[in-house]
Amino acid sequence: MESGFGSDFGSDFGSGGGGGGKLDPGLIMEQVKVQIAVANAQELLQRMTDKCFRKCIGKPGGALDNSEQKCIAMCMDRYMDSWNTVSRAYNSRLQRERANM
Repeated sequence: MESGFGSDFGSDFGSGGGGGGKLDPGLIMEQVKVQIAVANAQELLQRMTDKCFRKCIGKPGGALDNSEQKCIAMCMDRYMDSWNTVSRAYNSRLQRERANM
């Protein structure tokens, strides 16, 4: 996933989309938004993995037992639900603040 995205992103960004060397601000903003979304997704996955591993895996081994598998699944579900709740609340607040400006 990263290697294909990174090479396409770098070549498009560096060339300005092939517009004769001119930078297209709209294209740059879209690419930055995509890059931020990817970084946020990677951070979410990393934090979720770290927290759920510490919570659920007592003694790492060659395989997960049933209780570890259930714990990991439930932990990840709860983490994603929490993340989504916080994200919705944050976005809602941003929209209210923008409306008040």
